[in-house]
Amino acid sequence: MNPMLNIAIRAARKAGNVIAKGYEQAVSEISVAQKGTNDYVTAIDKAAEQAIIEVIRKSYPDHSIVGEESGVLTGENTDIQWVIDPLDVTTNFVKRFPHFAVSIAIRVSGRTEVGVVYDPIRNELFTAVRGEGTKLNEFRLRINNERRYLNGAVLATGFPFKVLKHRTAHINMVEALMNNGVADFRRTGSAALDLAYVAAGRVDGYFEIGLKPWDCAAGDLIAREAGALVTNFVGGTNYLQSGNVVAGNARVVKELLNSIQPALTEEL
Repeated sequence: MNPMLNIAIRAARKAGNVIAKGYEQAVSEISVAQKGTNDYVTAIDKAAEQAIIEVIRKSYPDHSIVGEESGVLTGENTDIQWVIDPLDVTTNFVKRFPHFAVSIAIRVSGRTEVGVVYDPIRNELFTAVRGEGTKLNEFRLRINNERRYLNGAVLATGFPFKVLKHRTAHINMVEALMNNGVADFRRTGSAALDLAYVAAGRVDGYFEIGLKPWDCAAGDLIAREAGALVTNFVGGTNYLQSGNVVAGNARVVKELLNSIQPALTEEL
């Protein structure tokens, strides 16, 4: 096994244990603070992130880390960067909606080499190494290439609840996709799991506005290594910078882009 993947899995499982134990506590016992508009952090987020950092630092003390809660922790080796989200969908955790994940990506010289997304409730571990494919609990994954059109497709998405100015653009995209035959949408809150579900064929495609790198860096590699095409809203590759992501098989992505581009009311 890739040595950094091994450490990423260890870190994800350790954070998952922290989250699972916290999930058993009463909500009233967990400290919840508001970071921004519709954006929350709990003591469990912080404890899970600290658990990940401790595992990384033990094996790779010189690597840099970018965490949702801790920000940038610069190490001596700035070429290798661990991008971590200790609890993707804190709101689901607080509401006891059992759909959230730990997300860890390892980027080397600006390119994602390892991706891990761990769902501690379902004990589902999605992993990918660049050039080596994607696995779910050691079973290889390939995306569903049978879907050729949007007609009848089921798409995952996320509402831009933190950046309210994008609401109109998102609603317009959803309407355009429905008018082009999309059967249904799934909106469960986790970009990391949405991208992993594209890899697993549980949804036919995915799109979202305004993500952060820790939301999607691991899921991006997991989807791509399973055969998905991942782009921004104009078919480009700067989605980790722009935060605007479209994923699916090549035909679905083409249909998605053709549908949503005319619906955009602003430059994204």
